[in-house]
Amino acid sequence: MTARVLTLCADDFGLSTGISRGIAMLARAKRLSAISCITNTPHWREAAPLLRELPPSVTVGLHFNLTEGQPLSRELAAHWPALPSLPRLLVMSHLHQLPVAALRVEWLAQLDAFVQSTGRAPQMVDGHQHVHHLPVLRQVVLDGIAPMSPRPAVRSTARLLGPGFGFKRFVIERTGGRALKRELVRLGLRHNAALSGAYDFVTHDYRSLMRRWLSQLPREGGLLFCHPAEVADAGDAIGDARLREFAYFEGDAFLSDLAEAQVTLGAVWVRA
Repeated sequence: MTARVLTLCADDFGLSTGISRGIAMLARAKRLSAISCITNTPHWREAAPLLRELPPSVTVGLHFNLTEGQPLSRELAAHWPALPSLPRLLVMSHLHQLPVAALRVEWLAQLDAFVQSTGRAPQMVDGHQHVHHLPVLRQVVLDGIAPMSPRPAVRSTARLLGPGFGFKRFVIERTGGRALKRELVRLGLRHNAALSGAYDFVTHDYRSLMRRWLSQLPREGGLLFCHPAEVADAGDAIGDARLREFAYFEGDAFLSDLAEAQVTLGAVWVRA
């Protein structure tokens, strides 16, 4: 069997010290192939220098955030002093009740924060809690990357692989994943062929999930999102899951599972 390639992406870099340091540690050890960064947090500027120490093979992208913390831009803060919850944003986006002009400014603010702190444009774009695929918001993102050269890859949520958690995967695909995929293909934008990583954050046997995700990885590869942290902050709703993921990726079992599945880490994108 020819080795398949997995883009293993750690989300939420910049959200807290423990998350950022843990992700950077794994990336330096070549246990990750991509990192997605939140730039509207107080911790972002402190965390960004860690990205300079990474192997050049690590893809670094923007994790557009509209559901946690506060907006960066005055324009969006005038509408939302605090960012809304995901359920509220889901409803507003599908009812087309979003402050579109302010959201375009917020996109530019988060993008500019990334560029100012890293000295480069993001190599890929996605959304915290997959907000980048929602109605209205996906157009904000697509319009935002249109003038960029080269244009970054975009995370597709249209084909979410198991095991289990079928309802969660269904919701992600149907709230905007498939519509975004059609636009990515139409525009010729690079994206992942398949997506893995969805679970309830309660399951303790993360290794078992990973082994099944690896076994289902298609020939053309795919992206798996994860949320590791070296230290979990008090009050982090998925803090325990972050620690379990970090322990797995740091250990020898992860390397054994990759070898057994004949999967290598890298960056793999398609246009169709």
